[in-house]
Amino acid sequence: MIKSVYYALVPLIVLLGAIFLACLAGYLIVLGIGDQFPFGKIIKKAAQLFLVLSIFPAMVYFKFKKSDIGFAGKAVFFKQLLQGFGLGFVTLMPVVIVLYGLGVNVIDESQVWTASVLAKKMALSLLLALIISWIEEPLFRGILLTGLKRKISVIAAILISAIYYAMLHFIDSDTSITYQELTLASGFRLLGEAFANLLNPDILSALWALVMVGIFLGILRTEFKTSLGLCIGCHTSWVWQIKMSKSLFNTNFSSEYLYLVNRYYDGLIGPLVTGWLGLAIVGYLVYRRINKPTFINL
Repeated sequence: MIKSVYYALVPLIVLLGAIFLACLAGYLIVLGIGDQFPFGKIIKKAAQLFLVLSIFPAMVYFKFKKSDIGFAGKAVFFKQLLQGFGLGFVTLMPVVIVLYGLGVNVIDESQVWTASVLAKKMALSLLLALIISWIEEPLFRGILLTGLKRKISVIAAILISAIYYAMLHFIDSDTSITYQELTLASGFRLLGEAFANLLNPDILSALWALVMVGIFLGILRTEFKTSLGLCIGCHTSWVWQIKMSKSLFNTNFSSEYLYLVNRYYDGLIGPLVTGWLGLAIVGYLVYRRINKPTFINL
């Protein structure tokens, strides 16, 4: 039990280390370039960079090969990307349709869309979604999940990695610090506020929805061999749809069904996503129990 708690806390130590370095690096960067970019944003991007860089020493420490963290050969990997993208589309598009049908999300009539503008927006959103997925999936469903799975049960590993994945989306601060107010302690002040944001009740339904997203992707990763491509594809599809939804729709805050989304997040993530993905997971587990499938090479 004590060992399980220890292994569960190791990712938190790594996260804190990355943010600590980001606070120091952010301070030095602002001193060097001035106030061209918000201090908080610099820290956030630096922390993400340090987390991504932590993949490489982790691979050396655990003696992981690419296949160990889920990467298949090139041909299979790109096939998985497309399969995962399709899975992401069929699992989130019903949510988009339901929210539009219930009037929770309404078309933003202030936007003027032409075919070329829409195509550019879709392409740019897809590129950004792919970048986000390429950063998050090797970290959470690759290194973190694989490392935890070697030390604790698969179920616990999936749940813990999902919680860390969800938490990372809400470790943030809205406080703006000007160049004149900047001190070495400024970043650590933002760090305290960012972690305190996890206790904000307004984000709770979105946090649980992202935990469910992490569980879904964790099951996808552990049920199929070298399946990180599936996770990246699925994640890319979800982020792409969310970005396009935010561009095309506004949240109708007077809707009687507003409780289906978290009004403080992105207009899609919320209780409906939690319930829908939870239903999908239960359906798959029932199917798996009946058919008792073994690992599948895709």
